[in-house]
Amino acid sequence: MSPSIWISGGTKRMLATRKLEDETFDELLSRLAQSERPIAIGAWSANEADYARAVVKR
Repeated sequence: MSPSIWISGGTKRMLATRKLEDETFDELLSRLAQSERPIAIGAWSANEADYARAVVKR
């Protein structure tokens, strides 16, 4: 039996935007787990952080 995980509808919609057309959700999660790296605290310069805040506010 395969394990199951519960995710909200909102999370599934966000994941679906990252999913490739011929990819299963299992393959998507595996790809993301292998490729995504957390952002190090302080990794952005002040200018980069200001730009990111401006983009988010749009």
